[in-house]
Amino acid sequence: MSDLGTLSVIFDLDGTLVDSEPNYYEASRQTLAAHGVPGFSWTEHESYVGISTRETVRIWRERHNLRASVPELLAETNRRYLDLARTRTRAFPEMRAFVELLAADNVPMAVASGSSPEAIEAVLQGTGLAAHLRTTVSADEVPQGKPAPDVFLEAARRLGTPPADCVVLEDAAPGAAAAHAAGMRCVALPYVPAQADAPEFGTASLLLRGGQTDFRARSVYAWLRDGAR
Repeated sequence: MSDLGTLSVIFDLDGTLVDSEPNYYEASRQTLAAHGVPGFSWTEHESYVGISTRETVRIWRERHNLRASVPELLAETNRRYLDLARTRTRAFPEMRAFVELLAADNVPMAVASGSSPEAIEAVLQGTGLAAHLRTTVSADEVPQGKPAPDVFLEAARRLGTPPADCVVLEDAAPGAAAAHAAGMRCVALPYVPAQADAPEFGTASLLLRGGQTDFRARSVYAWLRDGAR
């Protein structure tokens, strides 16, 4: 048995495992510009961090009165994102080290993300993380994306682990809320520093206010081993 006992670890993907938000921003900027909405800013993009791509384009359609359908906007944004993601996505170094620590200890792991299945596969393959993260769940595969708990509950089901024995790593407030709703503990690493005081992060078992700059693989591993159970 693992040093972590019966615990399983579920990772959010974008902003948690990998620094993919710049790619999502660029894909979003290009899509909106193509539909007559210029000047999409990084600050605006930050308000969508943690929300599934499908929900994001639905909001765009209503907010900007776009003629294209949600499926059309989703397909267009995903196509642009995939073109960027295959070659321009990097894994956070300490997160890669953490995944490797867990893999060496035979800890069950999964990825649960608001991205499409194709995007998840492209990023994991492109970064080499697919070697250790074989169980994945996309928001496209469940009834509701985050902040609903569906993706995390499905990940736990696929791992064969009760939700109470799962620990989630998340960078966004909707994801922390989803982990709490799923009955799972959460390590929160806010990607947007200004969101560290969001009430959803108040439910996290461990909040690293500096996000990735505060994350240390061996320290979090020790926390899981000694204090998370």
